[in-house]
Amino acid sequence: MKWLSFTVLSVLLCWATAGTAQIEVNQEPLVFENAEQEARFNQLTLELRCLVCQNQNLADSDAPLAHDLREEIHGMMMAGKDDDEIKTFLVERYGDFVLYKPPVKGNTLVLWVAPIALLLIGAIVVGVVVRRQAQLPSPGVEGSDQ
Repeated sequence: MKWLSFTVLSVLLCWATAGTAQIEVNQEPLVFENAEQEARFNQLTLELRCLVCQNQNLADSDAPLAHDLREEIHGMMMAGKDDDEIKTFLVERYGDFVLYKPPVKGNTLVLWVAPIALLLIGAIVVGVVVRRQAQLPSPGVEGSDQ
C-alpha cells in the first residue's frame, strides 16, 4: 500500500511541475527599420536550419538556441551585413549543416549524390526482380484426369 501511494504521489508531483520545468525564453519582438528588412530577415531564417531541432528552420523553431540565433542575425542585419556575410559567419561557426541547401563540395558531396544513387539502386533492384518474375514459368492449369 505504501508503494502505491508513493507512486501516485510521485506521478502527481511530476505532472504538477512539468509546466514549470520548461525553459522560459524572453521573446521580445524584433524591431526592423522597414518592411523590406523584415522580409529579408524572414527569408534568411527560412533558409537556415535550427541546430537543436534539425528538421526545422530557424523561423519555426522554439528552441532557445534558435531564438539566440535569430537575435544574432537581427543584430548583424542592423549592423549592415548582407545575407552572404551572415551565412558565412554561421557556416564558420556551426558548419555547412546550418544551411538547408549546403554547397556542393567534397564534404557535402554525399548529401547531394546519395539520394540519386539510392534511387538508381532501387530502380535496378526492381528491374531485376521484375525480369526474374517474368522469366519464371507461369503456374498453368495442369491437365485433369476425368
